Amino acid sequence: MQKPYRFVLARVATYAEEGSAYLRRRRIRGLPFVRVWTRGGAPSAIDLDGEPGSRVFAAAAALIAIAESDA
Repeated sequence: MQKPYRFVLARVATYAEEGSAYLRRRRIRGLPFVRVWTRGGAPSAIDLDGEPGSRVFAAAAALIAIAESDA
């Protein structure tokens, strides 16, 4: 038979793991990213620190500015 405190300890550890996983997913989800699809349909991630990433973000900012000015 399992001792009662071990059951409680396992339960608390499980909740702590779930909580840390939730926070990790939330932190990752909040980061900006760029994903483009090639003509063949394969997705590709673009590095944000490089030249292509900065050009894509500049284009996105211009599109957002145009959409806000039309509204």
